Amino acid sequence: MMQAFNMADLSTALPEVVLSLVAMTILTLDFIAPKGRRDWLGYLSVLGVLLTLVVLFRQWGATQSAFSGQYLSDPFALFFKILFLAAASLIILMSIGYLRGEGADRGEFYALILFATLGMMLMASAADLLILYIGLETMSICIYVLAGFLKRDRRSNEAALKYLLMGGFSSAIILYGMVMLYGLTGATGLKEIASALTADTLSNPALILAMVMLAAGFGFKIAAVPFHMYIPDVYEGAPTPITALLSAASEIAGLVILLRVFLVAIPGLQDRWALLFYVLSLLTMTVGNIVAIAQSNIKRMLAYSSIAHIGYLLIGVVAGRELGISATLLYAVVYALMTLGAFAMVILLCVGEVKGERIDDFTGLAQRSPMAAAAMLILLLSLAGVPPTAGFVGKLYLFGAAIERGYIVLALIAVVNSAISLFYYMKVAVAMYMRDLPATGLALSPSRPLRVVLFVTVVGTLAIGIYPGPFLDLARSSIAGLW
Repeated sequence: MMQAFNMADLSTALPEVVLSLVAMTILTLDFIAPKGRRDWLGYLSVLGVLLTLVVLFRQWGATQSAFSGQYLSDPFALFFKILFLAAASLIILMSIGYLRGEGADRGEFYALILFATLGMMLMASAADLLILYIGLETMSICIYVLAGFLKRDRRSNEAALKYLLMGGFSSAIILYGMVMLYGLTGATGLKEIASALTADTLSNPALILAMVMLAAGFGFKIAAVPFHMYIPDVYEGAPTPITALLSAASEIAGLVILLRVFLVAIPGLQDRWALLFYVLSLLTMTVGNIVAIAQSNIKRMLAYSSIAHIGYLLIGVVAGRELGISATLLYAVVYALMTLGAFAMVILLCVGEVKGERIDDFTGLAQRSPMAAAAMLILLLSLAGVPPTAGFVGKLYLFGAAIERGYIVLALIAVVNSAISLFYYMKVAVAMYMRDLPATGLALSPSRPLRVVLFVTVVGTLAIGIYPGPFLDLARSSIAGLW
């Protein structure tokens, strides 16, 4: 009976098992791969991710639990697992040419991305605080290493050190909040915690403190203001594909566990944590957009842009209910697409001495490559929320959810912030279209996988913007049974 039980658990967690085996296979093959010829390990990693997606799709529509109820495979988890795997495959593709150009073509890079994705998948399926923390640390430790992967680059070393210090600090805060929840309820399961919270416990100051500590800890992970201080430096110093991983996957993973814990474990405090996230949302979107105006480094500009978009995502958390949470899921997909495409454009210009990290590096791009300039313009318009792009549709549903719940001031401030963001996004467009090509010319990366990433992200951005219905329906069906 025990063996059958274990096999059932492994069957439920089969996507994670498959991805783990793929990552370990990549590590093993790296020992025999010739130096300077490891591109095939990147392609093999993408195939492994696609295999994991096939296994994942076979579980669609079913809700299963494993490991004594600590692991949950439900539509909510499957939705984000698909998003994480899709993002991982695109990031690996954009890394192949980048690593060769940086002289850092090593197979462990791809394996670490896969292990980080494994941690995100565990976070999405966590029905228990212990599994949640294991997934969080699995993801974080891998990204600490990846941020400092360019060992001879001082900025990369600085980024890794800052992320390690702030990540460890935030993990400690999260642990303190979890310990207080366990002390108050005697349970680590999310639903068990909710069941154990009585009327007396809900008014206990210790529970409020636990809620605040969890919000602060998760705030570090998603880079919400005022917990965002380390993010611009990490974005600037880390290898660009890892910056994309941080922005499009790691921060979304932090949002996933935030939704799991606050909606499932402490729904009785919703009136209080909704007010807390209301304030965080206002601060995050406003500070992110205003500070982004002054940036000349496009990676730092996108860092503050990402902070602002986290503020938009928190609007859905504040609104709650079906419309608010489904709008958050939809915008998470939109945000990942837009951000991955923008960082792919940075890598496209990363040739030789040019790193593609300054806005001035985009000068004259429309003359050098009209298609590349058009792709970047579409992504920038989507980030600003201009129709008919996916960014407009995502913000429309988020702001609509806030208005429906009576948060009209929050929605109005979000609209103003979107208008502010158009100013700094258009600085890049001005450089591309209204300045002459430098006399030295403008070189573009010849990487074909990178162009595949650009094609997928741009087409996806336009597709969701023009025909969002199926994507919103998918988001709505994915939150069924979450509460």
